[in-house]
Amino acid sequence: MKARIFLSAIALFCFGFVANAQDVKIGYTNVEYIMSLMPEMEQIDADIKDYSNQLGQQIQSKSAAFQRQMQEYQQGAAAMTEEARGIKQQELQKLEQEIRKFEQDAQASYQRKLQELLEPVQTKVYNAINSVAAENNYSHILSESAGQAPVLLYTKDNDPFTDLVLAKLGVEPPAAPAAN
Repeated sequence: MKARIFLSAIALFCFGFVANAQDVKIGYTNVEYIMSLMPEMEQIDADIKDYSNQLGQQIQSKSAAFQRQMQEYQQGAAAMTEEARGIKQQELQKLEQEIRKFEQDAQASYQRKLQELLEPVQTKVYNAINSVAAENNYSHILSESAGQAPVLLYTKDNDPFTDLVLAKLGVEPPAAPAAN
């Protein structure tokens, strides 16, 4: 008797879940793909490349100065006193540490600059995704990938959500390659 009541409760629960699931409309999109097609990305790519080149030139300049000082030290070390060699070695070690710190700071600065440049485009894309989802009665939108692992487990091949978002943004996707 208890088993029959338990099975009936499970059946009612499952029936209720299936009935509620009929209102679920799930879409998926690839945010990186959409962003790559945004017209603003060309300028962002150029700006971040320029910034990266500036940082690289600064690092090269500091490294070249360090190499010159190292070479001068190596050439003159034999004529130096033990104390002078020790002082110069400490100076060179300190300079090398400063260069390493500058490289780390440059990498952090690069990441901040990239995020600063991407933020308006990301906001625009996410606003378009939210708008398209609301206009088309989607209950859930999944990103095709999250970090390194894909989130999407199954979907129909013809889900038009990404194309709808691109249309909302006024971006024309490239033509699909012809099937062989």
